[in-house]
Amino acid sequence: MNKIASFTVNHLDLLTGIYVSRKDYIGEEVVTTFDLRFTRPNEEPPMDNPGIHSIEHLGATFLRNHPTWGEKTLYFGPMGCRTGFYVIFSGDLKSEDIVDLLKEMADYILAYEGEIPGYSPRDCGNYLDNNLNLAKIYIKKYKEEVLDNPTAERLNYPN
Repeated sequence: MNKIASFTVNHLDLLTGIYVSRKDYIGEEVVTTFDLRFTRPNEEPPMDNPGIHSIEHLGATFLRNHPTWGEKTLYFGPMGCRTGFYVIFSGDLKSEDIVDLLKEMADYILAYEGEIPGYSPRDCGNYLDNNLNLAKIYIKKYKEEVLDNPTAERLNYPN
């Protein structure tokens, strides 16, 4: 079998960042998948599930309710390696196009208080596996390293 595109990325040199993972074409429509890398692969510890899960619930809720991006949001969820998230939007986009949106999302999560959306056995398959404080630690780190200073090396995959 052919190696899938995400396994061809040089993870040894990959920094935390916002990367275009792939672009898919459905007829004449373009769908852009972004790699939101929260930790350095194989350098930093992976994120713990409760923090990831809380970012997933809060991030998906924020994105799908956003007045501009809500209808363009197709997916937001964690990577299996626990080093980040994938977000998929309709449109032919580049990393710079979503920096401000991700800043808004980070600020939303950092300011969030109260019960996490979907925090019930009816609404989630593993609702007890959440940790808002841990989510805030992860999102604060990502905001400081990537969103507050989106340099070219954090917006484009390494060669």
